Amino acid sequence: MAFDFLIPVNDRALAHCELLPPQSLGQHIFKHTKKEGLPVFANASFAILGVLESRNAFEKKTFVLDTTEIRIRLYRLLLGNWNSTLIDLGDIEEGETVEDTYFVVKEIIAELLEENIIPIVIGATQDITYPMYRAFDKIKDMINLVSVDSRFDFGADEELISSNSYMSKIITDKPNNLFNFSNIGYQSYFNAQEEIDLMERLFFDAYRLGEMVSDITLTEPILRNAHIISMDARAIKASEIRASGNFSPNGFDGREICAIARYAGLSDNVSVFGIFECENTEHSFQLIAQIIWYFMEGYNFRIKESPSDNNKDFTKFNVPTETEDLVFYKSLLSERWWVEVPSILTSHNKINTPALLPCTEHDYLDACNQNIPERWFKAYKKGFS
Repeated sequence: MAFDFLIPVNDRALAHCELLPPQSLGQHIFKHTKKEGLPVFANASFAILGVLESRNAFEKKTFVLDTTEIRIRLYRLLLGNWNSTLIDLGDIEEGETVEDTYFVVKEIIAELLEENIIPIVIGATQDITYPMYRAFDKIKDMINLVSVDSRFDFGADEELISSNSYMSKIITDKPNNLFNFSNIGYQSYFNAQEEIDLMERLFFDAYRLGEMVSDITLTEPILRNAHIISMDARAIKASEIRASGNFSPNGFDGREICAIARYAGLSDNVSVFGIFECENTEHSFQLIAQIIWYFMEGYNFRIKESPSDNNKDFTKFNVPTETEDLVFYKSLLSERWWVEVPSILTSHNKINTPALLPCTEHDYLDACNQNIPERWFKAYKKGFS
């Protein structure tokens, strides 16, 4: 059983919990301990999981990720107005081979998904996204993956999987369950033009850092249909976490990355949340803990919405353009927007039924000005490619 490979939460983190006030997260998380074993899964909403595997790092790691210090900072934070049950499963250490570690990660996440528990993965390197994706193999056919990253991580064709090339393996490996990949926050000087062109050819979505930081709310519709969120800490400014030379002076600031995490939690579909490439610095520990806190807060404010003609909680807008008649929906509860895309996806019960693509009010206004949103075009082309 894959859970047998889990290492209990470090005694140092458990001892720290004894000193915390009753309102703290640490007092409300059921933990995997040497004495008590694994916590009960029943009714749990989240499962915290550390993954210490780093052998496929693009640049060799000179340190072991200190998940205990991240936990201590997380445990200190105060509980929000939530009804969620949290469990902490401890860590997965390096297996005999990297593939062994991947297998354990995949099996544990798959079982958590079967239990409707959202894994929150704290990983040393971002290649752990690959077994996170493979965990859906027997659970869901088509997966939407969103990466918050300054790079696309395609790598060279001949390169083995690494933290800088895991996306190539996701795209080419069988079974191919990836429906859409979106990148938030890429920086052009870190990505070859061939990679940018590949994103276009595959009808994947890529959003530059400058575009996102100009209005961080633009990330919400991108995250709304995602099943997996893979966040590379190197997308954050080096100054925000007092990081080493592997980090860039440009990137998201602490407030922006926490807003993205909260939008990820708000998404009805997000089932796995991972944050990787963390540094062993005090600022990094604190920020990673706060990112996780905001993700959980977003989850606790989820609104299950399904736009339709007959739903009185939505306003329908028909927008005729020169080439297409677009149909938009606006929620009266959350003020979120969707647009219909013909046959982007089909189901056994509703063949050729238009799919609902998350969008923004700006997309609606563009359509009113006879400019069809780019996200609509990509989704339409993907559905008919």
